[in-house]
Amino acid sequence: MSDDVIWHCIRHNHCSFMAKITTGIFCRNPYNATGICNRSSCPLANSRYATIRDHDGIFYLYMKTAERAHLPNKLWERVKLPRNYEKAMEVINKHLEFWPKLLVHKIKQRLTKMTQYRIRMRKLQLKVREKVMTMPRKETQRHLRRMDKAEKAAQLEKNIESELKERLKKGVYGDIYNYPFKEFDTILEMEKDDLAPEEEEEEEVEYVEGDGMDDTEDMEDFEGLPDGDDGDTDEEDLLDEPVAKKPKRPGSDLRSNVGKKSKKVITEVERDDDMGIRRRTRM
Repeated sequence: MSDDVIWHCIRHNHCSFMAKITTGIFCRNPYNATGICNRSSCPLANSRYATIRDHDGIFYLYMKTAERAHLPNKLWERVKLPRNYEKAMEVINKHLEFWPKLLVHKIKQRLTKMTQYRIRMRKLQLKVREKVMTMPRKETQRHLRRMDKAEKAAQLEKNIESELKERLKKGVYGDIYNYPFKEFDTILEMEKDDLAPEEEEEEEVEYVEGDGMDDTEDMEDFEGLPDGDDGDTDEEDLLDEPVAKKPKRPGSDLRSNVGKKSKKVITEVERDDDMGIRRRTRM
């Protein structure tokens, strides 16, 4: 089919690669050298056409001729271009030596642009930049719903556990329990020990010193006892003897008895021949 007929059908009827916008008409065909929809740039309406494509950072020169139009699987001839810009230009001039100059010029322009954006890509990869991540709204909502359900389930389990404990304490289920009796008895004993009333504290007995004046006076009274020369003196005789006491001051009893319990001091005197006189005081 003639190239003019193909272009007439594409331009005036329908083309799946055509994109019409307010600024112009563009072509989405990957083999288009300029990206513009016109007669000279259309890869479908030109039986002799060439372009450059990028595969993972490697540039290839694609060429199409009319001699291979009947072989779709071998329609395009691909030549790898070197990374060096000047050597790539030499390869283009070598393979497109007898091609239309306008098409060769467009291919060289395409090679220049592609080389520039490859250099920019390498520079951007070396820079450390923040990576913007999108948060899927449905997934976040699903996660929040699951968290709410888990909280409700945990609260329900706690309520059920507390209710079962209360029923167990009240004896609702009777004796239908499957639990180890020894451990249960030990726990009951521990609870009883915790709840048992504290034992009454023993009364503490405090000994308070008596009035100093009385003691000293009593000791002075005992100085008048007979010496230990007479071995026949008995304890009863010593107790029967009256003891003379000095008169007390009028305010001494009141001061000494404030905040104190009444005490009665009984003094017993024992006399032995060997040890002498021993005194024993009993409260």
